Amino acid sequence: MNDDHNRLRLLRAGIDTYQQPVVYMHRDCPVCRSEGFSALTRVLMRCGSRELVATLNVVTDDWLALDAAALSEAAWSALAPGSEAWATFEHPEPAASAPALRAKVFGQRLQEPDFLALMQDTLNNRLADIELAAFVTACAGERLDRAETIALTRAMVAVGQRLDWGAGPVLDKHCVGGLPGNRTTPIVVAIIAAAGYRIPKTSSRAITSPAGTADTMEVMAPVALDTASMRRVVEREGGCIVWGGAVRLSPADDVLIRVERPLDFDSDGQLVASVLSKKIAAGSSHVLIDLPVGPTAKVRSTAAAERLETLLRATAEAAGLSLGLMRTDGRQPVGYGIGPALEARDVLAVLRGTGDAPADLRERAVVLAAALLDLVPGTPSYPGRQRAEDLLRSGAALSKFLSICEAQGGFREPQAAPHVRSIAATRGGSILDIDNRRLAKIAKLAGAPASPSAGIDCRLRLGDRVRVGEPLFEVHAQTPGELEYALSYASTQTEVFRVGEEP
Repeated sequence: MNDDHNRLRLLRAGIDTYQQPVVYMHRDCPVCRSEGFSALTRVLMRCGSRELVATLNVVTDDWLALDAAALSEAAWSALAPGSEAWATFEHPEPAASAPALRAKVFGQRLQEPDFLALMQDTLNNRLADIELAAFVTACAGERLDRAETIALTRAMVAVGQRLDWGAGPVLDKHCVGGLPGNRTTPIVVAIIAAAGYRIPKTSSRAITSPAGTADTMEVMAPVALDTASMRRVVEREGGCIVWGGAVRLSPADDVLIRVERPLDFDSDGQLVASVLSKKIAAGSSHVLIDLPVGPTAKVRSTAAAERLETLLRATAEAAGLSLGLMRTDGRQPVGYGIGPALEARDVLAVLRGTGDAPADLRERAVVLAAALLDLVPGTPSYPGRQRAEDLLRSGAALSKFLSICEAQGGFREPQAAPHVRSIAATRGGSILDIDNRRLAKIAKLAGAPASPSAGIDCRLRLGDRVRVGEPLFEVHAQTPGELEYALSYASTQTEVFRVGEEP
C-alpha cells in the first residue's frame, strides 16, 4: 500500500445515483480524518490523467474497508478507473462561478461571461446539487430577462459540442410539453424525412411526465446512440429520433434538468435556453415550436403563451435560427395512450393508417409537419398540408419511419401490459373539463415510464357524453401492485374528468 495520506484504492459501489457522482468512504479512513471530510463534502478525486469532483457519502459500518473508496455508477463512468486503480483525494478549489451564483440569488442581472462560468462549473461538477437548485430557483418565474436568456442559451451551446450537417436546411420540431399523449414527433420526423429533408431529432426522456419522446421511441427502436451513430443514421435516412442525453449536445442543460426534476418547476428563460440550445447544438436551421395552451398544460394562458413566444423569437433571432411557432389546443390529451408503449401503439396506428388510429393525433401531426415544410424557403408550389397528407396516406412516411428504426438498431412492436382495469364514471353527462396533470399522475403511479407498457388508455374527449358505470379510461400496469396503487389514487380524484351538463 502507498504511504501517501490522501490515496485510496477504488471500488465500484454498484449504486445508481442518476447523473450525480458520489464517492463513499468509511468515516474512520485516514483520508477522511486527515482531510477533515464529512458527509456531503465536495471531494476532488484524481486518477491518472482524469479528475472528478464528487459528493462524499460517509459509511459507518464495515462493508467498506478503511483503505478503499467506492464510486457510484455516475462517478465510475466519469472517472473510468482501471482495475486495481488508486486515486488521490483533496478539497477542490471554490467554484469560479460562485460569485455569479450568489449575485443571481440576490436578484442581480448576469452577463454572458457569468453564465458561461456557471455552465462550465455545472458541466465539470464544480457546483453541488444544492447550489444548482439555488440557481434554478433564482431563475424561476420571470427572473431571467431577454438578454439573460440569450446569454444563458449561448453559454449552454458553448460548453457542449455542435453538429454541422453542411449546406442546406436542417429541420427540427419541439413541443414545450405538458400535454399527455402528444406524441407527434415520430410522425412528423417520418413525414419530413420522407419529403427529402434532414431532421436529426434529439429528444428527452420524461422529466415529470409519464413518457418523453425518447421513452416512446425506445419501445420501437434503440435511442441511446452516440454522435457518430446518430450521424450515420441521418446520412442514411435523412432523420433520426435519438435520446439527447446520449449525444450530449447541451450537456450542462442535462445537469440542470436533473435538478429541476424533483423541484418540478422551471422558468420561461430556462425553458427557452434548454430548447434552443439543443436545437442550435444539433445544427438545426429551421425549427418549429408547438405550444399547447390550456388550464392544466405547461402553458396555461394566452398571456403566458405570448410572453414565451416573445422570448423564443428574440433568442432564435439572436442565434440565427429560422423559427416557427404554433399555438395549439392544450385542454385535453392527444391520442389514446399515455405512457411509452401505449403512445407508440398510437404512433404506429397513425403511420399505418389503421381504422382505429386516433384522429386527433393524426391531425395534429399533419398540421405540425405542414407548418415545418412551409417554413423552408424554396419548397414546391403545392402547400405543406397537401405534401404531408400525401406522404402519410401513400405509406411513404411509414416506410421511412421503419427504415429509421432499422438504422438505429432494429424495429420492434410495442408490448401490452398484463394488468388492465377500467375506471368507471360515477355520474353521467358531458365531459366538461379534463385535468391533464392528474391524468398524467395516474399514468405515472401505474409505473410509466419506468415500466414501458404502463399508463392509461383514454378515449373520451371534451363534449363526449358518458353514463354512470361507463369507463372513463383504462389503467395499464406491469404488476398488480402498481395497478392497485394507481387505482387507489384515481378513486380519490373525482375531478380528473368533470362531468355534468353544459350551462
